[in-house]
Amino acid sequence: MIATSSDLSIMVRRCLLTFKPFRIFVVGIGFFSLCFLMTSLGGQLSAKRPGDSPFTVRAEVLGGQESRGVLRKISDMLEVIMKRMDTLSKLGNTTDTHRLDELSSALDRIQPIGLVERIQAIAQNMSDMAVRVEQILQRSMASRDGTLGQCEIPKDPRYPDCPSKMDWMRARWTSDPCYAFYGVDGSDCSFLIYLSEVEWFCPPLAWRNQTVTPTLKPLPKRQAVFQSDIGTLLEQVGTGKESLSFMKRRIRRLAAQWASAARRLDDKLRHLWREQKRILVHVGFLTEESGDVFSPKVLKGGPLGEMVQWADILTVLHVLGHNLKISFSLKELHGFLGVPPGRGSCPLTGPLPFDLIYTDYHGLQQMKQHMGLSLRKHKCHIRVIDTFGTEPAYNHEEYATLHGYRTNWGYWNLHGQQYMTMFPHTPDNSFMGFVAEELNETERLNIQRNKVNNMAVVYGKEASMWKGKEKFLAILHRYMEIHGTVYYETQRPPEVPAFVKNHGLLPQQELQQLLRKAKLFIGFGFPYEGPAPLEAIANGCIFLQPKFNPPHSSLNHNFFRGKPTSRKVSSQHPYAEQYIGRPHVITIDFNNSEEFDATIREIMRINVEPFLPYEYTCEGMLERVHAYIQNQDFCSPQAQFPPVNLSRTWLGSPPSPFILLPNSSFLTWASNGSSYTSWPPLSALRLLASLEGQSCVKACQSAGLICEPALYRFINIKEAFSALDFQCEGLESEMNHLFPAFSAEHAECGLQQDPLLFSCAGSSAKYQRLCPCRDYRIGQVALCRDCL
Repeated sequence: MIATSSDLSIMVRRCLLTFKPFRIFVVGIGFFSLCFLMTSLGGQLSAKRPGDSPFTVRAEVLGGQESRGVLRKISDMLEVIMKRMDTLSKLGNTTDTHRLDELSSALDRIQPIGLVERIQAIAQNMSDMAVRVEQILQRSMASRDGTLGQCEIPKDPRYPDCPSKMDWMRARWTSDPCYAFYGVDGSDCSFLIYLSEVEWFCPPLAWRNQTVTPTLKPLPKRQAVFQSDIGTLLEQVGTGKESLSFMKRRIRRLAAQWASAARRLDDKLRHLWREQKRILVHVGFLTEESGDVFSPKVLKGGPLGEMVQWADILTVLHVLGHNLKISFSLKELHGFLGVPPGRGSCPLTGPLPFDLIYTDYHGLQQMKQHMGLSLRKHKCHIRVIDTFGTEPAYNHEEYATLHGYRTNWGYWNLHGQQYMTMFPHTPDNSFMGFVAEELNETERLNIQRNKVNNMAVVYGKEASMWKGKEKFLAILHRYMEIHGTVYYETQRPPEVPAFVKNHGLLPQQELQQLLRKAKLFIGFGFPYEGPAPLEAIANGCIFLQPKFNPPHSSLNHNFFRGKPTSRKVSSQHPYAEQYIGRPHVITIDFNNSEEFDATIREIMRINVEPFLPYEYTCEGMLERVHAYIQNQDFCSPQAQFPPVNLSRTWLGSPPSPFILLPNSSFLTWASNGSSYTSWPPLSALRLLASLEGQSCVKACQSAGLICEPALYRFINIKEAFSALDFQCEGLESEMNHLFPAFSAEHAECGLQQDPLLFSCAGSSAKYQRLCPCRDYRIGQVALCRDCL
């Protein structure tokens, strides 16, 4: 059997990687033997060339038989060296170890300086020579069977990366077993077949047409039917972790509410035909490979917000009637996606078997490591569950790197709306949300009847959250009986004052009963934006929270440092402050003792009813996710807009696509302006300009609207500036997350060059930004009035 170049490389490296005494002794002997062998192969090793080192070895490859003889002799020699090494290595386990120590010491004294390095250089040259011999032999064989011309690197301007990829494959194809899995064997033909049929860097080979798998026909569309039975969902979630048990308990507890909500939504949609999607949910943060720090803390006061949201995401996708697969491990992910064996360098073994993939940042990183080029090809199908949001400036890898927005997260070059948040705080992203339990009429009446006017529950399960809060707790204690749910094992946490009645960590149903009695639910400032305040408000509590002055952000607070957002968080729960507000939510400065005292007395005087925003009900979440699944499409290239031309001006009719809304100061899209389609529809567009130093998020909010990034492409034209009475002395196009925008100082108008940088977030004192605002449904800010 003839050794191949890769066999020789492996044998040489095995020789050199043993520990030092064996390596010096064996290779020292083998060095002289190999030099003798090489010089005795007269005519088959070439003379040195100018610039070669004394140890450079070159091969003049003669005929096939002579060349194979070179390989055979080198292979035999290496095999002898390896056998000697194996014999010596057995001495390491005997009582004669001291002999080896003496031998090593002697060799250290007599070895020439740099001997081992020179031997390694020779070994590398031998390995390179063997690779070259093998390649020439393959070319020789190919010329005999007539395929040589067919396997030359094609020169096709449509595939400019083909030559460099061929060079890479020649040097690195053994770096990952997945290449051999796809039939790569070291020959140029196998490289070209792989690069044209498995990857897409080289053109299709004409002589392979008869063997190429025919293009798969699209699967027939199926109807999605609402489901009320959760049995199959619970089976898919599985067992073995406390986090999974927590999620299954939540799914069971809310099953009846999901079922009734599905019936109401089906009626609301008038039994609309909905397409069933094939959906994979990969919960990356709960995989063992990501470290899973959450599961062990479920029963010890750890954060539950992420698990609450994931349980609701699984349920909403199941109830909507989609074909759902769930993964909590890399093994399951590999099986569902069709990941080839190896280290993740190669594409998937077939077409992506899913229309949508829901995951988190941990799962996204795992897919990058194991999907190879397929991630780039299929990333438009991915939705990333992202609690705190990712803004476009942080998402765009090149822009983030050049302009200081690079963080440990972000930089994935996704469409901004592929990120899905827990609360609607980042309109550049989509709002996924979760649900809080709804009350029936009997429960509402019982709550109002049984409320204890002087009872408060503290939002804080970990003892560390209570540290330094003694001052305002003492004020609260003057008026109310204070209850806590702080986790402890044996001794009461010293951070919790003695006058607090601590119940320890409570199961969800017992916590609900406690909230139904309490008048006040009070936050200490952390955790940020969790589900508990909404659950308390839904059970008839008033939520009292601290105002942050200055607002917390990545610039002044460690928690937000490194997160891919520039948000300035004004309170512990900005959604509750902005979208719910008084009397259910009161936000004050806790450092002002007089204001705190007066607020507690005010709370004791007022009565509130249980309240839950529609978007956090089961029906609201079903409606929202249904609209996303049926309408959001980041894979199909959208109709070019504006029409492709250098000036980026409107070429349609009428002269400007913008008109003034009747009885309004807002500009909207002219209904006869074009036949362009979008979601949200163009009828929802409201064009306005921000103030200098104001973001489009704030500009739209101040007008009672929501910034809608999906509509940016329609206002990124010169006519948008004219419609807003901006006089452009200059018009430029560049990558800038603030564009389109107007600079009053220079009378310059700036258009956005890269659609991935369309951003509602971001402001500058130099610019007035053009903002695509839209209306929204009451109680459902994610959807415009015409979005369903």
